[in-house]
Amino acid sequence: MAETIFEALRESHETQRSLIRRLLRSRPGEARTQLFTELRIELAAHEAAEERHLYCLMLMDDRGLHSSRDALADHHKMDEIVERLQQHDHSGSAWMARVKKLSQELHEHLKEEEQAFFQLAGKIFTATQKTGLAKKYRANFEQMKAKLSAQP
Repeated sequence: MAETIFEALRESHETQRSLIRRLLRSRPGEARTQLFTELRIELAAHEAAEERHLYCLMLMDDRGLHSSRDALADHHKMDEIVERLQQHDHSGSAWMARVKKLSQELHEHLKEEEQAFFQLAGKIFTATQKTGLAKKYRANFEQMKAKLSAQP
C-alpha cells in the first residue's frame, strides 16, 4: 500500500523527537551546535512542507479551519524560540532553558497533531489525496532540507 501523508509526517516527527532529546542531553561544544543546526533544519523543512501540503488544504475546509490555525500558531511559536536560540551562546543555562521550552512546545504540538489533527484530516481527504499529498510533502521536504542545509 502507498504511503500516506500521515506516515510521511510521522517519520519527521520521530526525527524531531530524537534530535530534541539528544540536544537536551548535550554538552556545550561543537556536537551541541551541530545537533541544534540539524534540528533547526529538520523543523523548518518539515514546517514549510507540512504547511504547504496539509495545512493549506485543511484551511479550505470549514472542518479544518480552527485546527489548522492552531497548528500554524504552534509553528510560529516554535520558530520564534528557534530564532532566539540561534542568536545566543549555546553554552549557557539560559540557552538550555529555551531548549527545554522548545521541547515542551514541540512535544505538545506533535501529540496534538498525531492524536487529533491527523484524525480530522483523515476524514477530510480521500485515500488518493492522502497518498498524493505524501509524495508532494516528501518532495518539498527534501527540497527545503537541501536548500536550508546549503545556507550558512
